[in-house]
Amino acid sequence: MSAKKAAPAKKAVAKKVAAKKAVAGKAVAKKAAPAEKIAVKPPANESRTALVRRARRINRELAEVYPYAHPELDFENPFQLVVATVLSAQTTDLRVNQTTPALFAKYPTPEDLAAANPEEVEEILRPCGFFRAKTRSVIGLSKALAEDFGGEVPGRLEDLVKLPGVGRKTAFVVLGNAFGRPGITVDTHFQRLVRRWQWTGETDPDKIEAAVGALFPKSDWTDLSHHVIWHGRRICHARKPACGACPIAPLCPAYGEGETDPEKAKKLLKYEKGGFPGQRLKPPQAYLDAGGRPAPPLGAG
Repeated sequence: MSAKKAAPAKKAVAKKVAAKKAVAGKAVAKKAAPAEKIAVKPPANESRTALVRRARRINRELAEVYPYAHPELDFENPFQLVVATVLSAQTTDLRVNQTTPALFAKYPTPEDLAAANPEEVEEILRPCGFFRAKTRSVIGLSKALAEDFGGEVPGRLEDLVKLPGVGRKTAFVVLGNAFGRPGITVDTHFQRLVRRWQWTGETDPDKIEAAVGALFPKSDWTDLSHHVIWHGRRICHARKPACGACPIAPLCPAYGEGETDPEKAKKLLKYEKGGFPGQRLKPPQAYLDAGGRPAPPLGAG
């Protein structure tokens, strides 16, 4: 074959190869593209009225997603709740729920725990981590309850925060869930999400509490805390938020910080392991389905 005839043949082959690459490239790009695009308008120069409306709409949406949101610590009375909340620091609620039955079976009242042998309490609390410090706190708060409050957990913020190991966060958990008194629980999930949603730019927990509290009626505070914390544990994670599986994506100015592809995002959903994901070991009757089983959370099953 002459050199002149070979040249057009090579060009034809090169064109076919280039065409195949172009088609393959388009297929890969199409496959990698998010299955659904969410139109999100960043709240630049958002007015105070618009912020309040957006914040309250987010809470309403989350209330529909998590209608059974509740404190995920098992408790039967205010004493058990305050102890369990202190123990939940730096560990999961599930771990606490696995630990407290033995603790409360042996020490059912503040007087019992106040008189306990610290080494025996430490052995029970070992699975919770930081068990020596937590032992000091729960025995200390039990002594304070027995000596200063007649063995009863007080129902006032100013009294609760005087107890060893009890800060504003723990106090509001107790007030909201044991006494029905509204309070905002500013834990790590709550802090992360309200900043992502640009409800506030504050970083101090007390200032976050005040700023967010001003956006909602006081009657919403306790349930709002549950909704935000549940969402932070299940979908809006610290490192890899599952944006593509988020029901409030259109309202979130931080949409896109995490995985936006719905199928990939669904794989990022995570829960505490053991029993039904994220549920109490002994859920109240209201949270059981028609078959008497704990209602599964969003994305489970």
